[in-house]
Amino acid sequence: MLSESVYEHIKAMVMDHEIAPGARVSIDGLARRLGVSPTPVREALARLESDGLVVKRSLSGYRATELLTREALEELFEMRMLLEPPATAFAASHADDAQLDAMERIVDEMQAHPGPTGRYATYRDFAALDQRFHAAITQAARRPLLADAVDRLHSHLHVFRLGSVPGAGEPTVVEHERILRAMLRRDSGRAAEAMTEHLTRSLERQRRSHREGS
Repeated sequence: MLSESVYEHIKAMVMDHEIAPGARVSIDGLARRLGVSPTPVREALARLESDGLVVKRSLSGYRATELLTREALEELFEMRMLLEPPATAFAASHADDAQLDAMERIVDEMQAHPGPTGRYATYRDFAALDQRFHAAITQAARRPLLADAVDRLHSHLHVFRLGSVPGAGEPTVVEHERILRAMLRRDSGRAAEAMTEHLTRSLERQRRSHREGS
Protein backbone atom coordinates (compact mmCIF):
# COMPACT_ATOMS: atom_id res chain seq x y z
CA MET A 1 0.00 0.00 0.00
CA LEU A 2 2.86 2.40 0.82
CA SER A 3 4.55 1.65 -2.49
CA GLU A 4 1.33 2.29 -4.42
CA SER A 5 0.68 5.54 -2.53
CA VAL A 6 4.20 6.83 -3.23
CA TYR A 7 3.87 5.87 -6.90
CA GLU A 8 0.56 7.72 -7.28
CA HIS A 9 1.89 10.78 -5.42
CA ILE A 10 5.01 11.10 -7.58
CA LYS A 11 3.01 10.35 -10.74
CA ALA A 12 0.65 13.22 -9.92
CA MET A 13 3.63 15.51 -9.37
CA VAL A 14 4.95 14.64 -12.83
CA MET A 15 1.54 14.94 -14.48
CA ASP A 16 0.91 18.35 -12.85
CA HIS A 17 4.45 19.56 -13.64
CA GLU A 18 5.33 19.97 -9.96
CA ILE A 19 8.31 18.00 -11.19
CA ALA A 20 9.03 20.05 -14.29
CA PRO A 21 9.48 18.34 -17.67
CA GLY A 22 13.15 17.53 -18.11
CA ALA A 23 13.96 18.22 -14.45
CA ARG A 24 16.19 15.95 -12.42
CA VAL A 25 14.32 13.80 -9.90
CA SER A 26 16.02 13.49 -6.53
CA ILE A 27 15.31 10.20 -4.77
CA ASP A 28 16.45 11.54 -1.39
CA GLY A 29 14.56 14.80 -1.88
CA LEU A 30 11.31 12.98 -2.70
CA ALA A 31 11.81 10.62 0.23
CA ARG A 32 12.15 13.58 2.60
CA ARG A 33 9.16 15.36 1.08
CA LEU A 34 6.93 12.30 1.33
CA GLY A 35 8.25 11.19 4.70
CA VAL A 36 9.31 7.74 3.52
CA SER A 37 12.53 5.81 3.01
CA PRO A 38 14.25 5.92 -0.41
CA THR A 39 13.17 2.34 -1.21
CA PRO A 40 9.50 3.00 -2.18
CA VAL A 41 10.65 6.09 -4.10
CA ARG A 42 13.07 3.97 -6.15
CA GLU A 43 10.29 1.43 -6.77
CA ALA A 44 7.91 4.20 -7.85
CA LEU A 45 10.48 5.70 -10.23
CA ALA A 46 11.11 2.29 -11.80
CA ARG A 47 7.37 2.01 -12.48
CA LEU A 48 7.24 5.56 -13.82
CA GLU A 49 10.11 4.74 -16.14
CA SER A 50 8.10 1.85 -17.58
CA ASP A 51 5.18 4.31 -17.91
CA GLY A 52 7.38 6.60 -19.97
CA LEU A 53 7.11 9.46 -17.48
CA VAL A 54 10.72 9.45 -16.28
CA VAL A 55 13.99 8.30 -17.83
CA LYS A 56 17.07 6.96 -16.09
CA ARG A 57 20.46 8.02 -17.37
CA SER A 58 23.84 6.78 -16.24
CA LEU A 59 25.60 9.16 -13.87
CA SER A 60 22.71 11.65 -13.77
CA GLY A 61 19.92 9.48 -12.31
CA TYR A 62 16.25 10.03 -13.11
CA ARG A 63 14.74 12.93 -15.01
CA ALA A 64 11.13 13.66 -15.92
CA THR A 65 10.53 13.15 -19.62
CA GLU A 66 10.00 16.18 -21.81
CA LEU A 67 6.50 17.11 -22.93
CA LEU A 68 5.39 16.19 -26.41
CA THR A 69 5.97 18.91 -28.95
CA ARG A 70 3.16 19.72 -31.37
CA GLU A 71 4.98 17.72 -34.04
CA ALA A 72 5.45 14.76 -31.69
CA LEU A 73 1.76 14.88 -30.75
CA GLU A 74 0.82 14.67 -34.43
CA GLU A 75 3.21 11.76 -34.91
CA LEU A 76 1.83 9.97 -31.85
CA PHE A 77 -1.68 10.14 -33.28
CA GLU A 78 -0.40 9.00 -36.67
CA MET A 79 0.96 5.88 -34.97
CA ARG A 80 -2.30 5.36 -33.11
CA MET A 81 -4.22 5.67 -36.39
CA LEU A 82 -2.04 2.94 -37.89
CA LEU A 83 -2.41 0.57 -34.94
CA GLU A 84 -5.68 1.04 -33.06
CA PRO A 85 -8.35 0.86 -35.81
CA PRO A 86 -7.05 -2.54 -37.07
CA ALA A 87 -6.81 -3.73 -33.46
CA THR A 88 -10.43 -2.69 -32.94
CA ALA A 89 -11.50 -4.59 -36.05
CA PHE A 90 -9.74 -7.72 -34.80
CA ALA A 91 -11.30 -7.26 -31.36
CA ALA A 92 -14.80 -6.99 -32.85
CA SER A 93 -14.27 -10.43 -34.36
CA HIS A 94 -12.40 -12.14 -31.53
CA ALA A 95 -13.51 -10.61 -28.21
CA ASP A 96 -15.37 -13.05 -25.99
CA ASP A 97 -18.47 -12.12 -24.02
CA ALA A 98 -16.51 -11.54 -20.81
CA GLN A 99 -14.21 -9.06 -22.57
CA LEU A 100 -17.13 -7.20 -24.12
CA ASP A 101 -18.89 -7.08 -20.74
CA ALA A 102 -15.70 -5.63 -19.19
CA MET A 103 -15.54 -2.92 -21.87
CA GLU A 104 -19.18 -2.07 -21.28
CA ARG A 105 -18.53 -1.71 -17.54
CA ILE A 106 -15.59 0.62 -18.23
CA VAL A 107 -17.73 2.87 -20.43
CA ASP A 108 -20.49 2.93 -17.81
CA GLU A 109 -17.99 3.77 -15.10
CA MET A 110 -16.47 6.60 -17.13
CA GLN A 111 -19.82 8.39 -17.06
CA ALA A 112 -19.55 8.65 -13.27
CA HIS A 113 -16.15 10.36 -13.24
CA PRO A 114 -15.26 13.94 -14.17
CA GLY A 115 -13.41 14.44 -17.41
CA PRO A 116 -10.02 16.05 -17.85
CA THR A 117 -10.20 19.39 -16.08
CA GLY A 118 -7.90 20.94 -13.49
CA ARG A 119 -5.25 18.98 -11.69
CA TYR A 120 -4.47 15.32 -12.33
CA ALA A 121 -6.05 14.21 -9.04
CA THR A 122 -9.46 15.40 -10.25
CA TYR A 123 -9.44 13.36 -13.46
CA ARG A 124 -7.08 10.51 -12.55
CA ASP A 125 -9.87 7.92 -12.47
CA PHE A 126 -11.25 9.10 -15.82
CA ALA A 127 -7.77 8.92 -17.39
CA ALA A 128 -7.20 5.43 -15.98
CA LEU A 129 -10.54 4.20 -17.32
CA ASP A 130 -9.80 5.74 -20.72
CA GLN A 131 -6.52 3.86 -20.84
CA ARG A 132 -8.19 0.63 -19.66
CA PHE A 133 -10.79 0.85 -22.43
CA HIS A 134 -8.20 1.13 -25.17
CA ALA A 135 -6.02 -1.54 -23.57
CA ALA A 136 -9.00 -3.89 -23.29
CA ILE A 137 -9.63 -3.54 -27.02
CA THR A 138 -6.06 -4.32 -28.02
CA GLN A 139 -5.97 -7.30 -25.64
CA ALA A 140 -9.20 -8.63 -27.14
CA ALA A 141 -7.69 -8.39 -30.62
CA ARG A 142 -5.61 -11.48 -29.81
CA ARG A 143 -2.60 -9.99 -31.54
CA PRO A 144 0.08 -9.80 -28.80
CA LEU A 145 2.61 -7.89 -30.89
CA LEU A 146 -0.01 -5.34 -31.89
CA ALA A 147 -1.14 -4.93 -28.27
CA ASP A 148 2.47 -4.51 -27.16
CA ALA A 149 3.10 -1.85 -29.82
CA VAL A 150 0.06 0.15 -28.70
CA ASP A 151 1.05 -0.18 -25.05
CA ARG A 152 4.60 1.05 -25.72
CA LEU A 153 3.29 4.36 -27.05
CA HIS A 154 2.19 5.36 -23.51
CA SER A 155 -0.15 7.61 -25.45
CA HIS A 156 -2.70 8.34 -22.73
CA LEU A 157 -0.22 9.47 -20.11
CA HIS A 158 1.69 11.62 -22.59
CA VAL A 159 -1.45 13.26 -23.94
CA PHE A 160 -3.05 13.89 -20.52
CA ARG A 161 0.26 15.31 -19.30
CA LEU A 162 0.03 18.08 -21.89
CA GLY A 163 -2.75 19.58 -19.80
CA SER A 164 -6.44 19.12 -19.24
CA VAL A 165 -8.86 19.69 -22.13
CA PRO A 166 -12.05 21.16 -20.65
CA GLY A 167 -15.20 19.58 -22.01
CA ALA A 168 -13.45 16.52 -23.44
CA GLY A 169 -15.02 14.04 -21.03
CA GLU A 170 -18.53 13.81 -22.51
CA PRO A 171 -17.53 13.47 -26.19
CA THR A 172 -14.89 10.89 -25.24
CA VAL A 173 -17.52 8.72 -23.54
CA VAL A 174 -19.92 9.12 -26.48
CA GLU A 175 -17.18 8.08 -28.92
CA HIS A 176 -16.30 5.07 -26.75
CA GLU A 177 -19.96 4.07 -26.77
CA ARG A 178 -19.98 4.12 -30.59
CA ILE A 179 -16.93 1.88 -30.70
CA LEU A 180 -18.50 -0.49 -28.19
CA ARG A 181 -21.83 -0.68 -30.05
CA ALA A 182 -20.05 -1.68 -33.25
CA MET A 183 -18.06 -4.32 -31.39
CA LEU A 184 -21.19 -5.72 -29.75
CA ARG A 185 -22.66 -6.10 -33.25
CA ARG A 186 -19.43 -7.82 -34.34
CA ASP A 187 -19.14 -5.23 -37.10
CA SER A 188 -15.37 -5.08 -37.67
CA GLY A 189 -15.52 -2.42 -40.35
CA ARG A 190 -17.72 -0.06 -38.37
CA ALA A 191 -15.68 -0.66 -35.20
CA ALA A 192 -12.49 0.37 -36.99
CA GLU A 193 -14.24 3.44 -38.43
CA ALA A 194 -15.54 4.43 -34.99
CA MET A 195 -12.04 4.17 -33.54
CA THR A 196 -10.65 6.28 -36.39
CA GLU A 197 -13.33 8.91 -35.74
CA HIS A 198 -12.52 8.89 -32.02
CA LEU A 199 -8.78 9.37 -32.58
CA THR A 200 -9.38 12.09 -35.18
CA ARG A 201 -11.64 14.02 -32.82
CA SER A 202 -9.30 13.50 -29.86
CA LEU A 203 -6.45 15.02 -31.86
CA GLU A 204 -8.61 17.94 -32.92
CA ARG A 205 -9.55 18.60 -29.30
CA GLN A 206 -5.87 18.68 -28.42
CA ARG A 207 -5.11 21.04 -31.31
CA ARG A 208 -7.91 23.35 -30.30
CA SER A 209 -6.79 23.35 -26.67
CA HIS A 210 -3.23 24.22 -27.68
CA ARG A 211 -4.41 27.06 -29.94
CA GLU A 212 -6.53 28.51 -27.15
CA GLY A 213 -3.73 28.12 -24.62
CA SER A 214 -1.04 29.71 -26.79
